[in-house]
Amino acid sequence: MTKYLVTGAAGFIGANFVKYILKKWGKDVEIVILDDLTYAGNLMTIKDEIEQDNVTFIKGDIGNRELVTDIIATHNPQYIVNFAAESHVDRSITNPRLFLETNILGTQNLLDCARNAWFDGKDGNGKNKYKEGYKFLQISTDEVYGSLSKDFDEAQPLTVSEEVKRVIEGRGDLKTFGTKFFTESTPLAPRSPYSAAKTGADLITLAYHETYGMPINITRCSNNYGPYHFPEKLIPLIIKNILEGKKLPVYGKGENVRDWLYVEDHAKAIDMVLRQGKIGEVYNVGGFNEEQNINIVKTVIAIIARIMNNEPQYQSLLKCKVGDINDNLIEFVADRPGHDMRYAIDPTKIAVELGWYPETPFEIGIEKTIRWYLENQDWVESVASGDYQRYYEQMYHNRQ
Repeated sequence: MTKYLVTGAAGFIGANFVKYILKKWGKDVEIVILDDLTYAGNLMTIKDEIEQDNVTFIKGDIGNRELVTDIIATHNPQYIVNFAAESHVDRSITNPRLFLETNILGTQNLLDCARNAWFDGKDGNGKNKYKEGYKFLQISTDEVYGSLSKDFDEAQPLTVSEEVKRVIEGRGDLKTFGTKFFTESTPLAPRSPYSAAKTGADLITLAYHETYGMPINITRCSNNYGPYHFPEKLIPLIIKNILEGKKLPVYGKGENVRDWLYVEDHAKAIDMVLRQGKIGEVYNVGGFNEEQNINIVKTVIAIIARIMNNEPQYQSLLKCKVGDINDNLIEFVADRPGHDMRYAIDPTKIAVELGWYPETPFEIGIEKTIRWYLENQDWVESVASGDYQRYYEQMYHNRQ
């Protein structure tokens, strides 16, 4: 029986990770979820999972030392997976202190509590030993690397090494907007309070490994998309606004490039790093799906317009005319401060060492994502109305 403590699992990526683990491993795992249910933490996202007898939900702050110590002592998790973080760049610009407190100090508290619980004496050289098979995994972001140059106005074919070709067989859509990529050895150069806070969390995690010998890994992922994404992020916001006939805000000219990774592919990568990753190593997790923001928006518009025309049963979701779903909805707005031009991850290390690869091409993943939102409007409305924030009080408050 493998035991997990997953923090921030009521959020987008954490929730999808829990769903993936339960689907893959079933009753062979026990999961404790620790989440403070801040604005993006939605208990309704994992309501089916927390009803299972091998899942325990605890509402709380990762910075609460007494609580975290008690959880580790009571449940003895072999893996601690830290998704908990303030994660929205625009919010970090208006309230940077909150990001530093949660992302850096909260991570340090988790590490310290785990270090104390897992310590298993000294080896013959006087170095710390820890319980065999235990690991702390810090979930990070490609934004810690800063920004890459955009060298091409139009995407160019992507050339990959022979080693990587073996794990991307069948993918014919590889392209890039630049000549350089983020690797695990790229210097850290954050450009927003959010990415600076995540960088601090990465560095304290690495420091605990170097100083105390803590068994850790760090994963740094590109932009995730898929089901259960909070609708202030680009793709779910665009879907929601299209259905409501609202303008689609796009920063600047929409020329910024991101590497898009389907969230279930990311969950698979995290599981592989936990079980196979070399202690102390960082693994970049990318999607081989570079695209300009403006093209992402136009793609979503085109798919929704096609679905509405070809499958009229979905038209009841619209608050506008089908004919109004076109590029005229796009509205360019002033760019945000420090907006990074391009992110692009080179996942060669995780592909070669662990055999992971992004299985979901963007054209497939984006349609799956759009259809999920069309078919789960109750979830979307609960987020938009704030009802999800009341779900905990109504359904779970007396069941801790």
